[in-house]
Amino acid sequence: MLPFRVVDRVKFIVERQLVKGAGFQLLVVGVFIGLISLIGGLLVVPQGGDFDDPGSAVWWAFLRLTDPGYLGDDVGTWQRFVSTLLTISGYVVFMGTLVAILTRWLIAKMAELERGLTPVTLKKHVVVLGWTSQTLPLLSELLGSPGRMRRFLEKHDTQRLNLVVLSEEASAKQVHELRNEPGIGRRARQIILRSGSAIQPDALHRVACLDAAAVIVPSALYEAGSLITSDVETVKALLSIAAQARQYQAPLPFVVAEIQDIRKLPVVERAYPGPVEVIAGNATISRLMVQNVLHPGLSEVYNELLAADEGSEIFVRGGETAEGLTLGELATQRPHAIVLGLLHPVADSGWKVNLLAPTDTIVRHEDRVVLLASDYLHTGADPKAEPLKGVDRGSVQASERKAQGTNRVLVLGWNRRIPSLSAEFCSYGGRNFELDMVSALPLEERQREIARYGVDLEKINGRLLEADYMVEDDLRKLDPASYDSVILLSSDRIGSGEEADARAMVGYLQLEEILSDSLHRPQVIMELSDPANRHLLYGHKSEMLISPMILSHVLAQVALRRELRVVLDELFTVDGAEIQFRDPQDYPLPASADFQLLEKIVAERGEIALGVFRAAANERGRHLQMNPERKQFLGLQTEDRIVVLSPS
Repeated sequence: MLPFRVVDRVKFIVERQLVKGAGFQLLVVGVFIGLISLIGGLLVVPQGGDFDDPGSAVWWAFLRLTDPGYLGDDVGTWQRFVSTLLTISGYVVFMGTLVAILTRWLIAKMAELERGLTPVTLKKHVVVLGWTSQTLPLLSELLGSPGRMRRFLEKHDTQRLNLVVLSEEASAKQVHELRNEPGIGRRARQIILRSGSAIQPDALHRVACLDAAAVIVPSALYEAGSLITSDVETVKALLSIAAQARQYQAPLPFVVAEIQDIRKLPVVERAYPGPVEVIAGNATISRLMVQNVLHPGLSEVYNELLAADEGSEIFVRGGETAEGLTLGELATQRPHAIVLGLLHPVADSGWKVNLLAPTDTIVRHEDRVVLLASDYLHTGADPKAEPLKGVDRGSVQASERKAQGTNRVLVLGWNRRIPSLSAEFCSYGGRNFELDMVSALPLEERQREIARYGVDLEKINGRLLEADYMVEDDLRKLDPASYDSVILLSSDRIGSGEEADARAMVGYLQLEEILSDSLHRPQVIMELSDPANRHLLYGHKSEMLISPMILSHVLAQVALRRELRVVLDELFTVDGAEIQFRDPQDYPLPASADFQLLEKIVAERGEIALGVFRAAANERGRHLQMNPERKQFLGLQTEDRIVVLSPS
């Protein structure tokens, strides 16, 4: 073994002290200053002069080392030479090193504060666990719902909304993104960022989960084949919150959790014994897509009802606001809203949804009223508004379903929603489908994913085809014009939402080029992952679903009003009340009719009129006109459609 040199040993000892932090670094610098002062003082002691003892000489050296202003006061060549060396050493050791250490410590401390490692001291706030593609629209939705938020704050007896977001690595970049997000802007100061992961108990304590009024757990995106999935993170986060509540003997907060695999629902409910609402992300988007296939044009209804945009929304109000009134009487007192039905409490099982309830149904105190309106204020009584005429609607009987032909559907692309999409098609037992799913991924891998989900493709005549729709020859061989519907999916196997959407949009433009030569044009439904891309295809002929925006809206609104989840499940699943399009010729409408008359005629069939879908788009590219003014003349054209709420 080679012997250690003394110099190396000293360097090693100094290094170990320096890495211990700013305090030890300052101590080392102080030792060096003391040694230099001692050596400098001892060098001038033999010269005599003004120094009575070695202590005075050391003090003289220390003053020259720390303050260059003394340099011109010395007498004698040797004393001036030593003083000059001490002054230069002072610039390097005292001023340079000391300032460097303090500056570095201050920058490190500021960076640590920016990371958000300090626990928040808030109560009755809203916590969002995770920074994903849904976080920005989710925060925008929460801040952009003043009516619901006002009720939420009153319920929790607090004056101001505070939002706390847990991100893997909080940074100034995210603050900049918040300020540039439409709907947030200057209100970004209401949002507090904290660093950490939802699966870390310390991070959950950092955002004060136990003191929150609501905790939202959006689903993160993971690579295909990863053993750690977003559902695993969600369950771990719920287990950690429950464990903290047991440790501190605190009540469990209300949680809105998104999961990808709906089969994990029992696991989530077992992991979290407190109040929880679970949103199945994949199943939700799959339901919307299938209903969109069955009712072309429905995507615009989704984008109005389930996106943070202008237009109408679904609201749920407490029964105490209309106790003792019938639904018909309530509708006359809400001239700017449409009464859709009621929610009845059911012991130990939540709520029974009763949309399309008869107009003579009396509202009880414990019920919840479901309304469609453009603003929360319109769901309340307005004594200044002129009451409407009463509309009678009796009990609803499901209409006989007309014989349906085979609906051929072509799915281009592959993502984690394909198995749940196939399962949703299978749930419509009375329909005949032919589902062709095309992807460049190996056939064996896709078969394995379908099999794991337990989907029987034979029920929907499903086929897995191997081709790349980005290759024009492959796309032409598929003959997309021979299908009734074409669904273009955004891939979740590409690095970012922007890249995935870029591929989907290029594929769409290529599809349009092929369809331009065909006499028959199928319905085209395109899914996007990045909300910023929604305006790029201006004037497009496809129907567009922006998954993160829809899911963000659902998560935010369910967090503010828990009962809303069962309403959405009723509207967008098989066997529930459905939003459908009707031909105006199906109703005895006069040549000139306003919306109030349309509402009355549609009610005679036990349905609820919601609006009009125009064949020609307006200047903003929109076809849908939901909840128009009652006295507005509609001027229906031949190709226009009436939007109604009807039994499935």
